[in-house]
Amino acid sequence: MARHYESTFVWEFDVPPSRIWTALADTQRFNEAAGLPRHVISEETLADGRVRFHAEAPLGPLRLRWEEIPVEWIDGQWFRHLRVFENGPIRSIDARLQLTAEGRGCIGSYHLQATPANWLGHLLLASVFFPKARRNFTALALQGLEWAQGERERMFGTEPRPPSGERQARIGALIEKIEDSGNGNGLTRRLADWILQAQEMDLMRIRPLHLARQWQEASRAVIEMCLQAVREGLLELRWDLLCPRCRGAKLTADSLDQLPREAHCPSCNISYDRNFARNVELCFRPAPVLRAVADGEYCLFGPMSTPHVKAQVRVEAGESRVCEARLAHGSYRLRTLEAGGESEIGYEGGPFPSLLAEAGSVTPGGFEGEGRIGFHNREDRALTLIIESRDWLADALTAHHVTTLQCFRDLFPDQLLAPGEEADISQVVLLFTDLKGSTAYYERVGDAAAYRAVRAHFSLLAGLVREHDGAIVKTIGDAVMAAFKDPADAVSAALAMQEQIAKFAAAGRAGDFVLKLGLHMGPCIAVTLNERLDYFGSTVNKAARLQNESLGGDIVLSEEMFLDPAVEKLLAAYDLNAEQALLRGFATPIAFRRLRQ
Repeated sequence: MARHYESTFVWEFDVPPSRIWTALADTQRFNEAAGLPRHVISEETLADGRVRFHAEAPLGPLRLRWEEIPVEWIDGQWFRHLRVFENGPIRSIDARLQLTAEGRGCIGSYHLQATPANWLGHLLLASVFFPKARRNFTALALQGLEWAQGERERMFGTEPRPPSGERQARIGALIEKIEDSGNGNGLTRRLADWILQAQEMDLMRIRPLHLARQWQEASRAVIEMCLQAVREGLLELRWDLLCPRCRGAKLTADSLDQLPREAHCPSCNISYDRNFARNVELCFRPAPVLRAVADGEYCLFGPMSTPHVKAQVRVEAGESRVCEARLAHGSYRLRTLEAGGESEIGYEGGPFPSLLAEAGSVTPGGFEGEGRIGFHNREDRALTLIIESRDWLADALTAHHVTTLQCFRDLFPDQLLAPGEEADISQVVLLFTDLKGSTAYYERVGDAAAYRAVRAHFSLLAGLVREHDGAIVKTIGDAVMAAFKDPADAVSAALAMQEQIAKFAAAGRAGDFVLKLGLHMGPCIAVTLNERLDYFGSTVNKAARLQNESLGGDIVLSEEMFLDPAVEKLLAAYDLNAEQALLRGFATPIAFRRLRQ
């Protein structure tokens, strides 16, 4: 048996484990800051469905190759990262971090074990390897602590090359242009400065919702700024088709019409369709004028690369492991890293159920006691069992979300699905309006004056739609069709529309214009129609028919809309009538609510 070399680094932190974990378990950023080489991953699917992950990276004159063993971890407590090399002086490196709470802080124990492959490996491990790793990793742990204490903005220090004077001037001109557009929202300089100082791993997939949360800014403001930055050449956009199991981006495209209808994930060995609301995400990266960013990985499957995964534990065939773990209340999915079945559970406290892998699936089993979770593998192959939170979409700017924003539709009208193609949307909120009495108004004041008033009303409604994070899909005569991601935003927009149209008419700008309004939400498909991104299906038809039930000055919303918890809360102070009607195209009467302000 080859001789092992090992060393343990112990650090004391005056912050709780959950805070320092975010830094030390971010293995992508940690490895980049440590100067480890960026590598390219290839996947090999085995006959039994398992996948091996092979990596290659340049190291001086050598092209280093190794097998990347999926990282194991329990969120906030420990991780293990193992690499097995196919060439070079080192046969394997096994890194393990354990965080143990102590008082108001914690103790971090980082254990590093390495096995030499030849005499040069023995020499390296016996002399410079561990002292250098101790100095390097301890310095990074200190930086992580300073970040956790709020003493530094960036997790780890980097030294990107500053742009030349000419390029700085060009960047400054682009920033000014973005801000002058009205979509910069005072954030563009902050974005540029952040990109110039950030680690490369932050820049490969810039996620505006994550930035908004970090910067404590409104999400729409950051999204609009990023979209305008693409238009002006400061950023580039890309669409990722995410695997619904592992959430990895298996296919990317520069435009929607290049995004395939389906994809295959080698890691999970499954094929899957695109769904605008679930697995098509819009991300950004710097344009070369700002900063060039190369592709590649620093660590595959690191804990903070997939923060929705709360536990990832390898269990040998026919064996069990019991781990200390405490999870927050919420909805979880139990599955394996390998291809197979899965289960969803709701957890409301107390003991967390064990995971039982058997007959190609993972199901909840018995209990190991408070603060302990069992991982039981009854298959004839080793498996990596996973507990993941279902809130993974929190930072994902989905295609459905961004295409319901007015700024996106204004700036990128050419971002369309290929002709004849469609994409599923699990839920969209649609608002239809029409003007009551517009025909009589045309006759009374003449076509030119009436046209100006109708256009002014369109402008008013478009502004309110944008303010409430929606988008105008199209106008038809005097009618408007708008789409929203969030039902409460749509209802808030409807309330504002009726209030503003009443003021609009009272000011004499539109005579006796009265607005009819109908809202509904549900599944539909996105299509390209008349060179615009449009919606099709029963949900669209019902929303339009509900607008026909409006008497003017009121708001008609479907029962589905009314029963949404956020909408119920928003309308708690209003009186609504419960009604029903037989709508054209529907076989049975449809229930709805009518709100009069």
